[in-house]
Amino acid sequence: MSEKKTIFSGIQPSGGLTLGNYLGAIKNWVALQDEYQAIFCIVDLHAMTVPKEPKDLRKNTYEVLANYIASGLDPNQATLFIQSHVSAHAELAWLLDCFSYYGELSRMTQFKDKSQKNEGNITAGLFNYPVLMAADILLYQTDLVPVGEDQRQHLELTRNIAQRFNNRFSPTFVVPEPYIAPVGAKIMDLQEPTSKMSKSNENQNSYILLSDSDDDIVRKFKRAVTDSYGEIRYTEDQPGVKNLIDIYSKITGDSAGEIVERYQSKGYAALKESTAEVVVGELRPIRETAEALMKNKDYLEAVYKKGAEKAERAALKTLRKVKKKVGLIPKM
Repeated sequence: MSEKKTIFSGIQPSGGLTLGNYLGAIKNWVALQDEYQAIFCIVDLHAMTVPKEPKDLRKNTYEVLANYIASGLDPNQATLFIQSHVSAHAELAWLLDCFSYYGELSRMTQFKDKSQKNEGNITAGLFNYPVLMAADILLYQTDLVPVGEDQRQHLELTRNIAQRFNNRFSPTFVVPEPYIAPVGAKIMDLQEPTSKMSKSNENQNSYILLSDSDDDIVRKFKRAVTDSYGEIRYTEDQPGVKNLIDIYSKITGDSAGEIVERYQSKGYAALKESTAEVVVGELRPIRETAEALMKNKDYLEAVYKKGAEKAERAALKTLRKVKKKVGLIPKM
């Protein structure tokens, strides 16, 4: 039997995790941890590309780890660790910077979008972070990376850097492929359903946090934007209704067609109410478990220390190989 393929991903500790983070990423990861050599990181270095209060960054990092575990990621199966605890990430990022071009980094859509919003406060970190992302992935000889549409460009850059390095120095990195979930749906903003759900939206009714109370979840779904058609259909012409159906489907496993048939004659209010109910049922145990884990910092510390030790062994193996190939003298 062949060895399991390696799958890698991570989430920034930039604030509370949303329903979009959970349904778009973490819930899928839980299903993958048995089938793959799973490595899931809390990418705290990436979170520093925009200003953060130190105390908030620390708190958010613990909360992401607690939510990983509460959602079903098993530290005995998946490698769970904090990015900054494995210094090889930053070290390889610098080496890969030297094989990355200004032109390709300046074309990154996310950099262009974010720099336009913060013209007076553009850091080198914001410009270079796709290379750090490449280092995150390539350090672990990653075969597959779960990506959404907004990260495809970054994965393509990672592939280009890996191929460029391999062509110059002989095969060194596995060239990663995107992993597309069998059932995938981007979770959209509840108030602006043509935009992806994001906690950066100033309107708190736009997103569901994993930490939201049952009452908050119900209230936000009641206020979710639909349309004036008055008919439940699964179509791009009705993004608000489609988003509710996607959320319902991702949690229950029911197809969009089944949900449309069930609620077609019941109206938008019934669909909103039922979607809120399934979300409450899904998130309540996660919230309660995460709250309990946040009170047990000793356990969380044990998890991230064990994860970092395991990750570092693999990362240093790759880093030593890279250093040797580019001509750096090894430390004795």
